[in-house]
Amino acid sequence: MAANEPSPFESSEMLATFLISTPLLPESWRLCSQANASAANVCSFVVERVGTIVYVAFSGVQMAGGSDPSWRTLAPLDRIGGVPLFSSRRNKEAEEPVMVHAGMLNIFSSLFKSIQKQVLGILANTDTKSIVITGHSIGGATASLCTLWLLSYLQSISSSLPVMCITFGSPLLGNKSFSQAISKWGGNFCHVVSKHDIMPRLLFAPIAPLTPQLNFLLQFWHLSMTSPEFGKLAVQVSDQEKSELFTAVLGHLETATQNEEASESILFYPFGNYFFVSDEGALCVDSPVTIIKMMHLLLSTSSPSCSIEDHLNYGEYVNGLSSQMLNQNNSMLMNIPNSSYEAGLELAIQSSGIANQESAAIAAKECLRLARRMGPSPVLNAARLALSLAKVVPYRAEIEWYKAWCDKQDDEMGYYDTFKTRDSSKREMKINMNRHKLARFWDNVIDMLERNELPHDFDERAKWVNASQFYKLLVEPLDIAEYYRKREHREEGHYIEHGRERRYEIFDKWWKNRNVTSGEENKERSKFASSTQDSCFWAKVEEARDWLNGMRSERDNNKLAILWEKIENFEKYAIGLIENKEVSSDVLAKNSSYSLWVGELKELKQLNANVQRFPQQFARFMDGEVVP
Repeated sequence: MAANEPSPFESSEMLATFLISTPLLPESWRLCSQANASAANVCSFVVERVGTIVYVAFSGVQMAGGSDPSWRTLAPLDRIGGVPLFSSRRNKEAEEPVMVHAGMLNIFSSLFKSIQKQVLGILANTDTKSIVITGHSIGGATASLCTLWLLSYLQSISSSLPVMCITFGSPLLGNKSFSQAISKWGGNFCHVVSKHDIMPRLLFAPIAPLTPQLNFLLQFWHLSMTSPEFGKLAVQVSDQEKSELFTAVLGHLETATQNEEASESILFYPFGNYFFVSDEGALCVDSPVTIIKMMHLLLSTSSPSCSIEDHLNYGEYVNGLSSQMLNQNNSMLMNIPNSSYEAGLELAIQSSGIANQESAAIAAKECLRLARRMGPSPVLNAARLALSLAKVVPYRAEIEWYKAWCDKQDDEMGYYDTFKTRDSSKREMKINMNRHKLARFWDNVIDMLERNELPHDFDERAKWVNASQFYKLLVEPLDIAEYYRKREHREEGHYIEHGRERRYEIFDKWWKNRNVTSGEENKERSKFASSTQDSCFWAKVEEARDWLNGMRSERDNNKLAILWEKIENFEKYAIGLIENKEVSSDVLAKNSSYSLWVGELKELKQLNANVQRFPQQFARFMDGEVVP
């Protein structure tokens, strides 16, 4: 594929064809129905082995919010089942934190111990070659959370066991930040949604303004759809109330698809692949924006009554998919379009069930065309980025040369202090310029990764993990020096909490979560490191200097005790680094900030010893009396 050739949505269509040709969908739905039928079971899920595949199916007969209006509230999510979810990145400060539906998270949390016991037992069985986690309705949301936990757990133990999540009519689960944060696992999720089912669209309805009646109606349907008495509950709502509910959801979906600003107001956001099914076939889409538009287009061809009742009809759709796809392929052969892309587009429109509705079909075609990813693929972007890395290596090499030059100077100040106290020479100006160029390069890498323009495992690749670590250890001391040179700590606070760039925190996580070979961590050093292995070491020295100054001026004994404890802890930490040769030789330079701090600490300890030996004389001295 040429560099600027768009990547068509056929990759998702291939997934649709693959799923239809396997027993995954029928088996998943069979077990979901079994889980729903046995809803009285305390665990609310069933486990069954089919050959080498283990299925875990969650019941949709669960309560997610009660009658409290907070049924639509979101809860923060940074770990699940005790396992960190987002090891490599965190959201920018201006963005929302990662959040999920609070009620659904509570359901998963209440089941977690039972789930964990079952799943760990499955993993212990060597016959298990893959796991499919599935669920209907709210059970689908529980299945998604279970899949996220399992993927995180498998990543933590470096397992490559295939895991797939298949949901049927699942409500939306999290916000846009959640969708972006788990994008690297998007291919593990397939959400089956019928073109009429209102349940997956229900949380698109606005929080406010809502009439009390409509708010109650939304809650009623959200809960009644997961009840074994769904059919009986459905008739309790009048046709007018069904129409109001349908109009509220469809109206907000329409508003959200009008422009980008409107889409930002959506509280819940889709993630993974959406497998839209109808009587005519299936259409698979993986772009969140396109998913939202298709949800609107398909629902707009429905009616209030069938959009509610269709929530229970997934068995009929799943069982008919194979024959529908075969009939479509045969009809396509009778009238072959001009290109494979157009053929795929025509097939997608037929599969959506709106081919005979001209206006909806035209809108859907345009929507799918927009879903084409323009520009280079993530793999090609990664290859180009490797070339860009080679171009910035000279900047890094010049900084390395500068560090070696600093270590040889007669003033014996070392790398950090020389840059901190630098003059306006061309040499230091160039090093400072290189520092900024490297920062721009690495910030761009992170931005590309967060925009999904790089492979999902990019932050796990040894080349980039090692390169980012080398950069961090070499350059962050210069950033710290600049921060304290400008005395920013006086206004903002110390560097680690208030001045550290986000890129370094991300690289910390890359390094922490890298694949470590046996014995690598325990390998002893025979000489000092080329760069201090704690890139924030100098920031800690600066804080320790403040603590030492505080000891000289503070009179409160309690505060003095706290300061002294901090000083002693840092002293032990620094000595440990030095003994393990995890510092660069510049740390021990005669006039480095650390060496000067050690000298000042020695004087303070001597002063304290004298105070203890001659307490009365020193007390009189501290009170201003002259001791002869």
